[in-house]
Amino acid sequence: MKRQVGGGVEEPVHDHAGGVAGVVLAAGSGSRFGRPKALVEFEGERLVDRAVRLLEDGGCRPVVVVLGAAAADVPRAVVVRNPGWATGMGSSLRVGLESVPGSARAAVIALVDQPLIRAGAVRRLIGAFEAGAAVAVATYGGAPRNPVLIARDHFPEVAELAVGDVGARPFLRAHPELVTPVPCDDVGDPADIDVPADLHRPAVPPRAAER
Repeated sequence: MKRQVGGGVEEPVHDHAGGVAGVVLAAGSGSRFGRPKALVEFEGERLVDRAVRLLEDGGCRPVVVVLGAAAADVPRAVVVRNPGWATGMGSSLRVGLESVPGSARAAVIALVDQPLIRAGAVRRLIGAFEAGAAVAVATYGGAPRNPVLIARDHFPEVAELAVGDVGARPFLRAHPELVTPVPCDDVGDPADIDVPADLHRPAVPPRAAER
């Protein structure tokens, strides 16, 4: 597998044997926002770069970024394009899971438009996986949100059920017995960036759990 670097040049990406990969879903056109949110800046950083940093800082290697409506170089990430991005999030999730290196035992799925989530949430999901969870979901106020960790054994069914503008939700609802909720209230806010006014939300300050 290769990743894009500057000037359209590609270089090999080495698998991290037995690790947890990251997948950023960033293919949408941002119809409500007015342009693709992947390239929108939040606090001086593109949302797509912030999402990659979230997963990297949380312990994911490598990080796969699924683009569609917009094209971009994303340093330190494996960039893949979803030609069917207009059909909805499901197709991007399928492309992302297909692009996870074969040596990865699981993947953490994150959305590009939730910049207030912190790396501590990702670390907790990976910790739950290492403790035996097949599927781990970050919760806030007791409600399941993002990010979500899925063990490789379940990639095929997750992909099969990801149709239209939904991601892993149908799989999670079909298999509640597999889901381990992971409280993340103190390590971020899952609020979406949907319209330009949302960019003015204050960042969540670092907590002790982030260290």
